Amino acid sequence: MQTVPKIETTIINYSSLETITLDVSGMKCAGCVKAVERQLTQQKGVISACVNLATEVATVKYETDLLDPNTIAQKLTDNGFPAQPRLAHSVVKKQTERHRQEIEQHIWHIAIASLLLIMSGIGHLGHFIGSEIPILGNIWFHAVLASIALLVPGREIIINGARSLSKNTPNMNTLVGLGAVTAYTASIIALLFPQLGWECFFDEPVMILGFILLGKTLEQQARYRAASTLHSLIALQPVTASLVSRPNNSNNSSESLEIPASQVKVGEYLQVLPGEKFPVDGKICDGKTTVDESMLTGESMLVVKEFGGNVAAGTINKSGTIVMQATRTGSETTLAQIVKLVETAQTRKAPIQNLADMVAGYFTYGVMSIATLTFLFWYFIGTNIWPQVLQTFSHHGSMTYSASPLLLSLKLAIAVLVIACPCSLGLATPTAILVGSGVGAKRGLLIKGGDILEKVHELDTIVFDKTGTLTTGHPTVRDIVGNNPELLLQVAATVESGTSHPLAEAILQKAQQENVALLSATDFYTEPGLGVSAIIDGKLALVGNLEWLKKYEVVVEQGNIPTLTDKTTVYVSLDRVLLGVIIVSDVLRDDALVTVKSLQGMGLRVILLTGDRSGVAEIVGKQLGLTAEDVLGEVPPSGKAEAIAALQLKGQKVGMIGDGINDAPALAQANVGIGMQTGTDVAVEAADIVLMQDKLMDVIESIKLSRATFNKIRENLFWAFAYNIVGIPVAAGLLLPSLGIILSPGAAGALMAFSSVSVVTNSLLLRSSRLT
Repeated sequence: MQTVPKIETTIINYSSLETITLDVSGMKCAGCVKAVERQLTQQKGVISACVNLATEVATVKYETDLLDPNTIAQKLTDNGFPAQPRLAHSVVKKQTERHRQEIEQHIWHIAIASLLLIMSGIGHLGHFIGSEIPILGNIWFHAVLASIALLVPGREIIINGARSLSKNTPNMNTLVGLGAVTAYTASIIALLFPQLGWECFFDEPVMILGFILLGKTLEQQARYRAASTLHSLIALQPVTASLVSRPNNSNNSSESLEIPASQVKVGEYLQVLPGEKFPVDGKICDGKTTVDESMLTGESMLVVKEFGGNVAAGTINKSGTIVMQATRTGSETTLAQIVKLVETAQTRKAPIQNLADMVAGYFTYGVMSIATLTFLFWYFIGTNIWPQVLQTFSHHGSMTYSASPLLLSLKLAIAVLVIACPCSLGLATPTAILVGSGVGAKRGLLIKGGDILEKVHELDTIVFDKTGTLTTGHPTVRDIVGNNPELLLQVAATVESGTSHPLAEAILQKAQQENVALLSATDFYTEPGLGVSAIIDGKLALVGNLEWLKKYEVVVEQGNIPTLTDKTTVYVSLDRVLLGVIIVSDVLRDDALVTVKSLQGMGLRVILLTGDRSGVAEIVGKQLGLTAEDVLGEVPPSGKAEAIAALQLKGQKVGMIGDGINDAPALAQANVGIGMQTGTDVAVEAADIVLMQDKLMDVIESIKLSRATFNKIRENLFWAFAYNIVGIPVAAGLLLPSLGIILSPGAAGALMAFSSVSVVTNSLLLRSSRLT
């Protein structure tokens, strides 16, 4: 009887999935990142993991019924990467303190290594002046210097490298440690057995460790500078709040109780004095003031706030004492959501990083293999084919000595180990994303990840919604046409009170101006892109476009309706009888035309897509200088997504800009969705880029920033790959036979340090570069 093999299946409980953030230390290079990701994904219950070297953060999606955050973190800690769950943003303070201590430790190590390097250099001056300097020129003195270099500043590098190698996850420290220890060991053998005729090069481990430590310190400082924007955003979150009783008309200055801002509940009243930050999101219910919202929008102009005005956590009260009522607290505040968005963006990788990640997984093993092959080649083959290289090698450096194939092969192998730089591969993408997303956050442009940057770079078509995006979003009622205008406005305002839309606001504002009282209504229902319905006195009331009324079989005689091509017509019916229409118009934003022209100047096709009547769409299109084929009117919400899909089927990469609920499907369908923060939460959630300011020109800025950041990623990756592709063969002696060029281990260490620092520094240039 044949046995049927058992097939194991994995069933994922999606209802129990959660995503946590871990602070992970001990990562030195791209190889470490790959090792951490592998250790995370190998844990049962972990669905996916993304690790960022620049921010030392890992985001993990896992099943809560199989794992808990502490178990996940402990697994990493046990494998040499100390980790802890980030339960609150207060952890950042501890992280900043840890970074400060690490910098101080590195500076102390650099000071020691530099002193040893200087003393070693002075000792070698005797070779140039023709006489040995007492004590400093003694070879035993140099042996002591090298020993101190390995035991003090180099101790952590060597131990970490050995531990990583023992756990089958070799990293940059493994390569540096191998190089330094091998050079030191060869020099000790040469010192103890002078009959071998070998050179003692105790200066090499001192130089290697000195340059590596200098590079690591400069690199860390640059990385912390790159992450400073996120830290500054987190620092904006107020710590305390002043709780007061509900204000009354006669007095708003009751006694306050100071409580932690994290403990404020929705609905509670808080007092905010001039110069203080608003602790949570809320509405002003007493007082008048000006507010500095620059941290939120990048706009330095103060904004006047009075009764009913919305305020956001972290913004600054500049003039008057006010009382506010909390509407969103804790992780729900606008600032907290921005921080979360920026954090998420900085951990999402660009697809272009995949090649670097793939290489990083095998990089260290590859380098050790190349170093081994280098040694074997030069020892058994190279010196026999080109015997003159031994003569060149014997005169290399500050003294002449009798060279041997073994010594030459050993030095070249050490140089290969030391010059290889997995760090630059690991830092190329995350540092650019880190700086780019930080620059964007300061300018009110929230880009949700490295993958978005790459998609923006590929865009060739930009599609705009009309209402609230190209127009001001503040339409006004121009006319009311019907037999009973007052009843028509009363019914329309009553129905529109159950929805949130620019047209609804215009009608409600008109009703308020005319002192029209709202009727009692129930069963409000909104059909995005069509209209709104409600029940008034048991009768069905409809407010919307012509299709909306036809759907409910309301008879509309067009002869009684004015024909207007440049304005929006809102139809109103009660009990399936047409009451009349309300004529509403909106105007283009001041920066709409220049935005469209700028996009076209960048080589992008611009399309207008709206649910409004074709006549209105054509008028707006002409004002913007768009051709007839680039203007699409009377498109329902579902049709907007289909229109985007149709463009994509033609091979076009589409960016969609919108602000309303009816834009959400199209924003999600587009290659890149750009949402206006002034729009609905649904649109913002569906968007890949969020514009915090109500400025259309920020569309241009977001695309330019995305392009500039992506170009930095490509530059960094090119440099990282080119450095290793060129540097490793040169260190292996490629140019030795033909040009007599040999790279000492010390020089290789200096180049390796320069490689990492240059990648991070290049990313930091985004802060000062002009976006073009």
